Amino acid sequence: MKVDVLGVQIDAVTPSEALDVACRLMRSGSPRYVVTPNPEIIHAATADPQLRQSLNGADLSVADGIGVVRAAKKLGRPLPSRVPGVELAQGLLAYIAAEGKRLFLLGGKPLVAEKAAGELAKRHAGLNICGHCHGYFKEDTPIIEKIRLAAPDVIFVCLGSPLQELFMARNLRHVGSALMLGLGGAIDIFAGTKKRAPALFRGAGLEWLYRFATQPSRLARAGALPRFARAVNAQKKRERL
Repeated sequence: MKVDVLGVQIDAVTPSEALDVACRLMRSGSPRYVVTPNPEIIHAATADPQLRQSLNGADLSVADGIGVVRAAKKLGRPLPSRVPGVELAQGLLAYIAAEGKRLFLLGGKPLVAEKAAGELAKRHAGLNICGHCHGYFKEDTPIIEKIRLAAPDVIFVCLGSPLQELFMARNLRHVGSALMLGLGGAIDIFAGTKKRAPALFRGAGLEWLYRFATQPSRLARAGALPRFARAVNAQKKRERL
């Protein structure tokens, strides 16, 4: 079932259900992609039809932010739970390794993807990381050629939004049969250059607050949250008419 939040369709799945779907997509033998929208991404999509189309064209869309879950509840279409993209990826890594699939890492600053590859290989025995590339590129063609030569089954696309959603949508037919997952800053977490919020913050739905506190550069984007909330209230009022 899909839930509409400001025109973006979110799959009503639990974390375990999302992982099951991702595994099926990985094994499908066809190019697929997964998006992980949070309130900021969804609000941006209200003013960007191309981003909205890229989000809604995904084979799986999960609510990465607690704000999305709360918005859906307010709209009377509750989602089972939040599905953090980094946790979905971590769950999928075990299956990638166990089934002998090939993983490509795309994104982050120079050397971050390389470091992430090394760290993930240490944590997951048998994980085949067939290639990696930083996210500072201007043209898709050289990257797509590198990906096609590596022949991955799964690609972690960590370019940040909207770059990663647009990249996946326009290159879906150019990456062989790979499953792409848009994971934002997850590559920094995999590399160990950044940390996730402590469990206490995550459990209380305050991971966003931890990010603002530890990454002051994010404060410039903080205004998107109240704008998102106002837009959800406006959607609720329209639907009541």
